[in-house]
Amino acid sequence: MDVEETVSERTWLGAFLVLVGGLVVGSLALPRLVYDEFIWKYFWGPIYSDANNARCAVNTPDGVELLASDAACGSASGAVAYTGYTTVSTAGYMVTLLFMLVGVLFLLDRMDVGTDRRLLPALVPFMLFGGALRVVEDVTDAAVGAGVEPVITYPVNTLFISPVIYVTVFLVTLAGLVASIRLETDERDRYRTMAAVGGVVLGLTLAYLFWVASTRGYVDFYPQILVVDLGLASVLTYGLYVAADRYEPAIHEGTGRAGIVVLWAHAIDGVANVVAADWLPQLGHPIEAYGAKHVANRAIIGVTETLQPAALSAAVGTSWPFLLVKLAVALGIVWLFDDRIFTESPRYAVLLLVAATAVGLGPGTRDMLRVTFAI
Repeated sequence: MDVEETVSERTWLGAFLVLVGGLVVGSLALPRLVYDEFIWKYFWGPIYSDANNARCAVNTPDGVELLASDAACGSASGAVAYTGYTTVSTAGYMVTLLFMLVGVLFLLDRMDVGTDRRLLPALVPFMLFGGALRVVEDVTDAAVGAGVEPVITYPVNTLFISPVIYVTVFLVTLAGLVASIRLETDERDRYRTMAAVGGVVLGLTLAYLFWVASTRGYVDFYPQILVVDLGLASVLTYGLYVAADRYEPAIHEGTGRAGIVVLWAHAIDGVANVVAADWLPQLGHPIEAYGAKHVANRAIIGVTETLQPAALSAAVGTSWPFLLVKLAVALGIVWLFDDRIFTESPRYAVLLLVAATAVGLGPGTRDMLRVTFAI
């Protein structure tokens, strides 16, 4: 590591300490302005409210008050934090994400990992784990909705709520990476070890979900959803990869087989959305349909409803174009990564591939499992 990289690391760490220290000092010196009207209102308060299944949480001199309706929240006195995201919190999280990604690059560089494309498939179990872990909180919400005491309650459930869940998954993944490096030998490959660690944490999370489904009445299990989602996504991925390799080999020249992972991640997301929106009655699911969460999906559905004949909409649904868009975008992402990118900036290229995979596989896994467990 050269001097410039060391200085950059110190600059990043210094900026991190200044930011955290500024928030701490500001909260102590100007608690109403910095803590109540900024940290509580836009960041910690929404998480606290969500973790306790409230519409909002009000920070008052006498303590925190949880309220269940917009009317009660609107008339409350104190710092009111609503469950969900706001423009301020979204912007704050985006800036934080970009800042932390730079820190991750420095960390990977210091650990001397991240230049090998094998890191991507090794991280897939952790991405699946992230989506499954979010469903753990959905199970908690289902218990509260059924008037039953959930198995996991506050404050533990805050670890599974967005955006804290990203920190949770990152720390678990980092622990798996460190363990795989320390356990590496001539016979034991670090990437296989890491994938195995990810498989263990994913298996434990799924075991918890299956246990709740088999012992609690507020969660069911519909295996046909998993079969259709995983089966159709895998078939589409294989077909698209083979077709691209045959007719336009340049698409996969840069990524190689790692491109399959990117395609599969977005195929999972696309298929999960189509199944949840249009195919549940045909698959024997008790819920007729789940609302589209993707902004792009909602827009595509609106256009499809306008242009597609009603008879065809009734037969195949209106969200299927979203799947095609997801596959096209994933293929375009893979096409962008040529050999030159991996030669000039291998660590940055691998990290971008990981991010491109995670934004499809994480939400797609959550959507698939939510429907599988009917929550």
